[in-house]
Amino acid sequence: MNNENLFAALRAAFPDDLDATAIDAADSATGANLKRHSWRDMDEATARIANLLTSMNLPAGSRVAVQTEKSVEALMLYLGVLRAGYVYLPLNTAYQAAEIEYFIGNAEPAVVVCAPKSLPWVQPIADVAKVAKVFTLDENGQGTLTEAAATQSTVHTVATRKADDLAAILYTSGTTGRSKGAMLSHRNLLSNAQTLLDYWGWSSKDVLIHALPIFHVHGLFVASHCALLAGARMIWFAKFDPTAVIKRLPEATVFMGVPTLYVRLLANASPQLTREACANMRLFVAGSAPLLIETFNEFHERTGHTILERYGMSETCMLTSNPYRAAEGERRGGTVGFPLPGVSVRVADDKGGTCAVDEIGGIEVRGPNVFGGYWRMPEKNKEEFTADGWFKTGDVGKIDARGYVTIVGRSKDLIISGGYNVYPAEIEGYINEMPGVAESAVVGLPHPDFGEGVIAVVVAKAGTMLDGDAIVAALKGKIANFKVPKRVFIAADLPRNAMGKVQKNLLRQEHAKLFES
Repeated sequence: MNNENLFAALRAAFPDDLDATAIDAADSATGANLKRHSWRDMDEATARIANLLTSMNLPAGSRVAVQTEKSVEALMLYLGVLRAGYVYLPLNTAYQAAEIEYFIGNAEPAVVVCAPKSLPWVQPIADVAKVAKVFTLDENGQGTLTEAAATQSTVHTVATRKADDLAAILYTSGTTGRSKGAMLSHRNLLSNAQTLLDYWGWSSKDVLIHALPIFHVHGLFVASHCALLAGARMIWFAKFDPTAVIKRLPEATVFMGVPTLYVRLLANASPQLTREACANMRLFVAGSAPLLIETFNEFHERTGHTILERYGMSETCMLTSNPYRAAEGERRGGTVGFPLPGVSVRVADDKGGTCAVDEIGGIEVRGPNVFGGYWRMPEKNKEEFTADGWFKTGDVGKIDARGYVTIVGRSKDLIISGGYNVYPAEIEGYINEMPGVAESAVVGLPHPDFGEGVIAVVVAKAGTMLDGDAIVAALKGKIANFKVPKRVFIAADLPRNAMGKVQKNLLRQEHAKLFES
């Protein structure tokens, strides 16, 4: 049978000249080249990792959980896991011990790869979960993983997998406070990448500036897969710095970023961000959070380029996109464009019917890119899919007469801060466990840099005094920094409606201008 392993398709797209440059690792502060990686280097490094994993005789379908800083070697690890036929499980580098304990306990990975500095607290968690092996990998691509892989052969036959076999699990926070593992197959990932390859006009002549993290869909799948399938070179930044990125724009053609990156390009590097600097660029893509129309317009005025906004989720990869080619329509700020080829999008009302043009309702989707369900959550899967097989995204939006999709809200109470998903229920759970806390409410407020800033309003138990700064400090040791409220307000009570539900809209109104300055 045909090998439908995603890696087989990526490897088939490598250029004939394997000694050509695949990735230039750039200095995050200056933009200067640090190290060149050829396509041959990629082939051999992924083979070594695949052989290392295969030598461990792991059970079929084993998960490999990874929480490491961004490096070219970390990308090789992802590709090596695919090549060996196992399941990749990326974890946000900001996650703390309580979160990692849940992910490892829930996913039961056979292998965990972490930063060397995290090993003292990751190893005990892994031991309790009976993880077979823990490796380390640092921001420079060094650690016990690369040491062990160095002893392996550079020849490896790609493991045979079917299209519907599991390729990755991405954990996405749930409104109930517990994260859900979205199961993505080889078909889900490859079909989406192939669609974007054509829809966004990729070719081997492209050069991608890769400045996104590689623990979520945007950086790991959308950016990396497109460049690899095109046989295109990547300029690899471990961290985003606006000045350093702008220095490399003249030799690049594609840039992908969350709205926060565009805000920082405009604010922090304004003298260098010119039409001349962007003259060689053909495409700027934005996603993972709403792009303010002011940013959209200012970027066009400054560079002459119209940012292409798109819409996707951990569960679905990319769903919609503004047009790349002018013949297919204009790129409209404030919208996320049209459903991608092969993807169906509809807006449903509260009764399950389909909304009329421009009528607001719940966004539902289906297509080869849509995941198969949540890891070990059969009841949740029944809730999240309609009887006729559409996935209920939890986002609220509308479709106009031309077919443009606009996202107007999020029914699941989601906050998106700096491109990262923040679910209030999870943070409220941690706050409510603290001594002296009676209850709490977490909301997102407009923020000029992050899109939304997280705040919490906390009510103390009778006879107890609470300190907002102390609550913030306590949370920083428990959860990822992007989830920690920027401010905590102590209040006598929370506003409620007649049914007893907290009226978070009133809290948003009360503090709406907090971050304006």
